[in-house]
Amino acid sequence: MTIPPELEAKILRYYHVEKWRVGTLSAQLGVHHSTVSRVLAQAGLPRIGAPRRASAIDAYLPFILETLEKFPTLTATRLHGMVKERGYVGSVDHFRHFIALHRPKPKREAYLRLRTLPGEQSQVDWGHFGYLEIGRARRALMGFVMVLSWSRMIYVHFFLGAHMENFLRGHAGAFNAWGGLTRVVLYDNLKSAVLERQGQAIRFNPTLLEFAGFHRYEPRPVAVARGNEKGRVERAIRYIRDAFFAGRTFTSLEDLNAQAEVWMTGAAADRRCPEDTTLTVREAFAQEQKQLLMLPDNPYPADEHVAVKIGKTPYAHFDLNDYSVPYDFVQRTLTVSADLQQVRILNGQEIVATHARSFDKGAQIENPGHIAALTEHKHHASQHRNTDRLHQAVPQSRELLTLAAERGEPLGRISTTLLNLLDRYGVAELQAAVQEALQRGVPHPNAVRLALERQREARAEPPPVAIPLPSHVQKRDTIIQPHDLDTYDQITEASHVD
Repeated sequence: MTIPPELEAKILRYYHVEKWRVGTLSAQLGVHHSTVSRVLAQAGLPRIGAPRRASAIDAYLPFILETLEKFPTLTATRLHGMVKERGYVGSVDHFRHFIALHRPKPKREAYLRLRTLPGEQSQVDWGHFGYLEIGRARRALMGFVMVLSWSRMIYVHFFLGAHMENFLRGHAGAFNAWGGLTRVVLYDNLKSAVLERQGQAIRFNPTLLEFAGFHRYEPRPVAVARGNEKGRVERAIRYIRDAFFAGRTFTSLEDLNAQAEVWMTGAAADRRCPEDTTLTVREAFAQEQKQLLMLPDNPYPADEHVAVKIGKTPYAHFDLNDYSVPYDFVQRTLTVSADLQQVRILNGQEIVATHARSFDKGAQIENPGHIAALTEHKHHASQHRNTDRLHQAVPQSRELLTLAAERGEPLGRISTTLLNLLDRYGVAELQAAVQEALQRGVPHPNAVRLALERQREARAEPPPVAIPLPSHVQKRDTIIQPHDLDTYDQITEASHVD
């Protein structure tokens, strides 16, 4: 059990100055007696009172101390097993208390204060600032923080996520805000900077290496478990949390970043510079800015590029949402190129669709022209399918439609009407009715309907009931030629003669 340094000091003072016993200290300070004994033992001061009685552990004490010196984090249970194999018969509970008294304290490491030259180094890290609810999406609010190591000028910009493109956008924003960049940029071992590390062997993220080469600076990761090497950016993140973000209200991400820009160039720049307390951060930055490297003439492209497969519906799925494309790009692979405001969908170098970016979830962002073109296409396709089915079932309908087109009749409506009559009366009757309408010189569905009705009345049949059939059944509707039944009579008579 770890206790505060203040309580540890009280235990030592009451024991050595006021001569309190272990039991008294435990009762008055509310601490377990084993904790009191451990504090007294680790302090290294002479024991007060009667000498400790001999214990069964004493014979094994040299072995225990030697083992703890080699393996200071070895558990008391494992050490008890090792001592038990050497003849110790005591219980594990008592042994644990004994080990707590003799376990060596970890050595406290001393750190040199790291100093840098103006324009030499900056430090980068992400800070997590909760979540934002945007529609049905819950997005992480991440703060990109870069700080100049000498002047302590801070740059912070908030993004919805810590992916690589936002990481590069944060760098570019800081460089542009400062009008230059440092020769070295210090990183923690995050995946955006370091993909793999084995000791001094480091495999950098190739995208970051390309970005660093473009801007001509050295990316340098800190050593593992050496947070002191990037203490400036960690303190800057704490300062942002306490001095800027705590209790702040904002209406949108854009509003939050606008407030952050005012704060960076105002209150954050007016604080005292730790490197030289006679200067403010603003004054120190004015000196350091002269030592910064110049920016390249052209900005580094930090847009997101993702290959997307367009399915049967004309939408490209990107970042939790669907964006419409022209219908003739279905079943193809396109490329999405997106920044924080706009999503462009490309076929090679050709831009086929442009949309405002949405950070919602499950939304369909549509261009009305794409949907209208698809609807028109489906309408014409439906008309062609109806005409093809009608021509296949009743070949003479082609002549009827040709004559109707010459008279300016609407072919789509005529085809739909004839298909309905086909479903109600069948192929044979419709074929005879179409032939009769052509013979009368009236290429109109009403003439076909009258012919069908006359045929029905001549057979004294009731009007047919329209029963919609599945498409695969309708395609099987063919003309059946009835056989002469006299052949069955001849077979019957032949059987009687036999």
